[in-house]
Amino acid sequence: MDQAVSVLAEVRNGRDRERDLRRVGVNRDHWYPLAWSTELKPGKALAVRFAGEPIVLVRPKQGPVFALEDRCAHRQVMLSKGVVEGCAIRCGYHGWAYDQSGQCTDVPYLGKGKLPNGVRAYPCREVEGLILVFPGDPALAETVPLPGFGSVADPAYKTRRFGREVGCHYSFMHENLMDMNHQFLHRKQMGNMVPRYMGGAKGEDFVEARYTFSRVGGKQPWAEAAIFGERRAVGTEASTAQKDLMTIRTEYPYQTLKIQTGDDAPVMNLWIAYVPTDAEQKRNRTFGLLSIKRPKIPGLLEAGWPVLILFTERIFKEDREIVEMEQAAHDAQGEDWNQEVFPVIRNLRTLLRERGGASIP
Repeated sequence: MDQAVSVLAEVRNGRDRERDLRRVGVNRDHWYPLAWSTELKPGKALAVRFAGEPIVLVRPKQGPVFALEDRCAHRQVMLSKGVVEGCAIRCGYHGWAYDQSGQCTDVPYLGKGKLPNGVRAYPCREVEGLILVFPGDPALAETVPLPGFGSVADPAYKTRRFGREVGCHYSFMHENLMDMNHQFLHRKQMGNMVPRYMGGAKGEDFVEARYTFSRVGGKQPWAEAAIFGERRAVGTEASTAQKDLMTIRTEYPYQTLKIQTGDDAPVMNLWIAYVPTDAEQKRNRTFGLLSIKRPKIPGLLEAGWPVLILFTERIFKEDREIVEMEQAAHDAQGEDWNQEVFPVIRNLRTLLRERGGASIP
């Protein structure tokens, strides 16, 4: 009891000394997904935002996708409302054209020797069905590796691409996934699951936590059985054995979750990124790649895929609603009142503060 009181006192004192985590801006010097490849058709442009910054993604009919700030240098209107011609985008107002470097290449009523300055271009890559942009210092882009994407490229897995816009600061998302003590929230979907923390690790740019689970009530969802390849009832040896190890890792700024049933490859492998969309960074767009290992019975995973999608959507809906409540509480209180006592999440919060960017005004 005395130890718990001491921890709470330390948390309260620390809250006064540290900057509010919910006002820590994301570190821009990383690769962030801003759209799915399927959202951008050949010969079209797409308006997106990164932390309030308008960006236009352009896909020429031939050539790679490129990204520019979404404004024409002339009258500041959105380039995304323009027309893609060849390997350039032409503003829909007066027809000024810009290439992938942001250079203005044509003003229809001006001589070629008198072209004005262009607009900012962003390093841009298209990988595994995602369009990624480097919004920070462009000189660093070549030195910062692209993220790994779990098992998405492995034919032994079937991958679901998912995501929604969520009304909260990205730090709430990291905390929600990392802290498996919140399984009580999902009791209607998963039954009464009891997590056991099995230890973790931390480093300069990561925090990791490992868990096992026991079912002490409720029925195992069919979708869960499809992942693990077997049915597990309450109280059976299989339901309580600590052979299903879940490893969650925030390796700034991305997050991963793996489930292993032994020494084999993971039966589930999730890669996820949370990209702030507004200037206050109170909203984020989630990009997730959920890979499930194909079972030995051919066609079983495909047959159950619609059920698995429904199951994961229900889980994500509950998580989305709860983190949006957390953001609403923060807005109402005007600061971070959280009294966090779980060491893993305290380490995570420190990581997000130290690796994050400038404070949000």
